[in-house]
Amino acid sequence: MALTQVPNAMLSSDLQGVTPGFKNRIINGAMAIDQRNGGASITPSNGTYCVDRWQNAVNVSSKYSCQQVADAPAGFRYSLKATSLSAYTIGAGELAGFRQYIEGYNTADLSQGTSGATTFTLSFWVKSSLTGTFGGVVSNDSDRSWAFTYTISAANTWEQKTISITGQTGGTWNTTNGAGIAVIFSLACGSTYLTTPSQWNSNNSYGATGQSSVLATNGATWQMTGVQLEKGSVATAFDYRSYGQELALCMRYFQLMGSGGACGVAESATRSSLTYLFPVPMRAAATGTLDASKGYLNSPNGGPNAVTSMTGFFYGNGSGTTDTGGWLVIDTASVFTGGKVIISSGTKGMIQFSAEL
Repeated sequence: MALTQVPNAMLSSDLQGVTPGFKNRIINGAMAIDQRNGGASITPSNGTYCVDRWQNAVNVSSKYSCQQVADAPAGFRYSLKATSLSAYTIGAGELAGFRQYIEGYNTADLSQGTSGATTFTLSFWVKSSLTGTFGGVVSNDSDRSWAFTYTISAANTWEQKTISITGQTGGTWNTTNGAGIAVIFSLACGSTYLTTPSQWNSNNSYGATGQSSVLATNGATWQMTGVQLEKGSVATAFDYRSYGQELALCMRYFQLMGSGGACGVAESATRSSLTYLFPVPMRAAATGTLDASKGYLNSPNGGPNAVTSMTGFFYGNGSGTTDTGGWLVIDTASVFTGGKVIISSGTKGMIQFSAEL
């Protein structure tokens, strides 16, 4: 399937009679939500996130940095930017790029893996200091991959690209709360993970044969925003959602707790139990991670006391968490004399809850 450029004037929902709803299956396609880093640059490892829902798929270390930046085409405010940190030749078994797993509930109507599989379309804006052919993949993260290529014609210039992908009748595609469709934008990919573009392949690839490597040039930059995956063979106007709606969608997978987020009682001199309800129910049982540098427990009977560790995040009798909340068991550096406690003096992000795909 050839890559086509769709003029802005044609990007109208009238082209397909799209009805109101969750047209864009990508969450945070405009790169507006960055709960973890707040726009700060990071040097990623595999599985880490630059902006919400966009995971780094990388098995080489310290080869690029990434961050949310206020540089975007008209109609957008932010983009996700990668910067190469050296001139690196990618090895056969190495890869680097950005990936979003779309939840199966949000792609079930595309009917992939059945005789009724529908065509769907990926569109996005891209900008790079390099020109040439670049690549990516749409897959079931198992045994079916559609690699795509696109051409960046002018350096440091925003360009919009669209890729139409024929429905896949084979393979196993999750239609519940697991990963339904993986969308990958490759920065660099070794031969082990490359596959033939513009057709379905029976593999799990991460790049397209013939693509260029962003990491091969020291200081090279690559940016994207306005990413949309939708049902049908034509790219339509970007599905703008309010900031609050987009944040809530992101919080199904990841959310932060800060000052006043939980309250409870001191169960011993240096340990407290608190209850916490997620403001947005999460995709699945969440795990909690404490950043002890960002908060305190406060009590009228001996606080505030510096937090030292979180022993656990439980529900019920310690049998696990749910998607709606649970108990926090938190240790402190100083002695409480009993009574109620509350998270206080904490910046946003004292505890991170994750139910990512």
